[in-house]
Amino acid sequence: MDEARARDVLTAAGVTGAAELLAFGENAVFAVGDLVVKVGREAALLGRAEREVAVADWLASRDVPAVRAAEPRARLVDGHPVTVWHRLPDALRPAGPHDLAQLLRRVHALPAPPFAMPARDLLGGVERWLRLAGDAVDPADAAYLRARRDAYAGQVAALTPHLPPGPIHGDALPRNVHVGPDGPVLVDLETVSADLREHDLVVMALSRDRYGLPAGAYEEFVTAYGWDVREWPGCAVLRGARETASCAWVAQHTPTNPAAAAEFRRRVASLREGDSEVRWHPF
Repeated sequence: MDEARARDVLTAAGVTGAAELLAFGENAVFAVGDLVVKVGREAALLGRAEREVAVADWLASRDVPAVRAAEPRARLVDGHPVTVWHRLPDALRPAGPHDLAQLLRRVHALPAPPFAMPARDLLGGVERWLRLAGDAVDPADAAYLRARRDAYAGQVAALTPHLPPGPIHGDALPRNVHVGPDGPVLVDLETVSADLREHDLVVMALSRDRYGLPAGAYEEFVTAYGWDVREWPGCAVLRGARETASCAWVAQHTPTNPAAAAEFRRRVASLREGDSEVRWHPF
């Protein structure tokens, strides 16, 4: 799916008005007036889109600040999941590590929701992302990532957590927090899961090590949350699994984006060489 295809889906869904593309990852995200519309890449993502709407309703019932759905369920339109959301007011400032940590503390304090929520399938997208990449990535690199995925899957399953398992955001980064007039709000709820709380904390540790998050910003996050996941013996395993997934995620963009292809090669090379300090660029 490219932007033109996503816009065709908007039209088929009956969405009218000027649509501004806000982001393009596994979803094309458009602002349309007072709404935000997300178009998923393929029909296989419908279940996840349905769960995201259910999660938003549940968080609202628990008074957790999060984006709210504007339609009660996801729709499948021309083979693509479509969800509609209330557009948030303009941000007053960029979200910081403290904002994220405070929201995570609220999510991590929640009991299980009244509906089934899956485990955080961190490595489950690897095959889909490599399939979408097709011939745009070296088959040897794809095979390497599949083998790495398989090796980490067993190790992750065997981890003993430090924190009590339960609801998590699943992609806990400041970019998934919006600071508006009413304060910080969680967005991008599609990876909300029931699993090790450490999943949410390893994301920021990896940001420090791979993406250039300043050490001071990481310490701010740790202080606000109240615990440093790097003290946990399982941190290296969860970090390695997330690196594998993050590398494969970029692959889906390589057929149409030369910058993605270059970043994919950079990430694979650093994993092959065992160099944990090579800087990765956000994508």
